[in-house]
Amino acid sequence: MSLSHIFENTNDKLYGLARLAKWHEKVRQSGFKAFNTVARSIPNHYETILNYFDNRSTNASAESFNAKIKAFRSQFRGVRNIEFFLYRLIQLYA
Repeated sequence: MSLSHIFENTNDKLYGLARLAKWHEKVRQSGFKAFNTVARSIPNHYETILNYFDNRSTNASAESFNAKIKAFRSQFRGVRNIEFFLYRLIQLYA
């Protein structure tokens, strides 16, 4: 909850960095293992995470589209003909 609160209620990139760093330190010290993966990835991606505060947008739509492509590809057990695969993608998702 406190992580989402940071993104919902912070408008300044520098202030967001400070609040995110404070959250990260709290999680690290708590020893709560469920957040270990998230807590480890935040310092590696501070710059891209903080870009959210510039224009309040995420890459959720790109991630969703990548998931659709992955599901489509797995449905056919791989891709043999790349041209046909791209043609089908265009027909389905364009």
